[in-house]
Amino acid sequence: MNKKLTFRDFSIGIALVLVWIFFSLVSDTFLSPRNLAMLSIELAVTATLALGMLLVLLPGQIDLSVGSGVGLIGGLASVLVFHHHWPSGLAMGTGLILALIIWSLMGMLIIRQGVPSFIITLGGLLIFKGLFWLVIRNATVPVTEGNTVNLYAALTTYYFPAWTGYLFAFLIVAASVILKLRSRRQRIQHGFPVEDGEVVFLKLFVLAQAVLLFVVVMNRFRGIPLSVLILGVLALVISAVTRHTPFGRYLYAIGGNEEAAVLSGIPVRKVVIGAFAIMGGIVALTGFMQTAYAGASTTTVGDLMELDAIAACVIGGTSLKGGRGTVMGVLFGSLIMASLLNGMTLLAVSPEIKFVARGSVLIVAVWMDVAFARKAAVAA
Repeated sequence: MNKKLTFRDFSIGIALVLVWIFFSLVSDTFLSPRNLAMLSIELAVTATLALGMLLVLLPGQIDLSVGSGVGLIGGLASVLVFHHHWPSGLAMGTGLILALIIWSLMGMLIIRQGVPSFIITLGGLLIFKGLFWLVIRNATVPVTEGNTVNLYAALTTYYFPAWTGYLFAFLIVAASVILKLRSRRQRIQHGFPVEDGEVVFLKLFVLAQAVLLFVVVMNRFRGIPLSVLILGVLALVISAVTRHTPFGRYLYAIGGNEEAAVLSGIPVRKVVIGAFAIMGGIVALTGFMQTAYAGASTTTVGDLMELDAIAACVIGGTSLKGGRGTVMGVLFGSLIMASLLNGMTLLAVSPEIKFVARGSVLIVAVWMDVAFARKAAVAA
């Protein structure tokens, strides 16, 4: 049984192409190797946080505190490095452990006390923002001490040599082919619908061309940024977790029907708390990259990043009600968001218009999610 393609399967790609065409026409530097390298770093930051948001949205939860958390954890590590002269690795490790503890506690409060995640994380947004400003004392705190480049700063300033880019490309394409064919074979064995062989080949061919083109363009500047490799590894891990582990299947089951999941013996509490704990680790990682990309911790780091992460997920097909979402969709949604912000920055768009654009994208994304869900329900 073959799976039929719908307009939704192509809508993200069409939207991305239109965005790129528009900005390439109005800005001569949008498609330059340097700007595309900067765009890839911005994508890595946005997509990393969005992948964590995916894990929280799948079981039907939400986290509005991640933007403030990004600023708080990144600012804490900066203070430890710059003011207290801690090694960057130790400072980042401390921030990571703290984030894991905080988000685990939030998950426990949400699931064990029955308080809606919207309320708890909204409170967290305000608390973390206040703590963030207290930690950095409303001042600018660099991520390095003196002119030395540490591990913290290298997250967004280190680029791999050219030959490693081609090695990464080969490994990515080879892994994608193996995983795709394995997944297709398993679905056929269990009688699930699959895509036509020609469609599978076309997708893999396009992926290979895109990866090779990306490497060539990055090598025309300085090479592949370290942050992009971090995103790639994280995406592979999250994809493996959501598609090939009981934990991932539990996330979808809980989001699809929590009562049925409980009756089926799924440990709902442990799974949701685990999702929030992983979210905390990803918030810390995003905080380090976003702060390193800015070059310092300032009071604006992390502002509205929670909305960008949610919008990226919804644009990529993740349901706000839970039970639906993919890593690839989140990556494409993040690329659309990162492209919009990067393009508006190149055009020197005022902050007021940027707010309007981000809000409009979020509203349209949610409207499309509801509209497609309604059509699917009618068709069923």
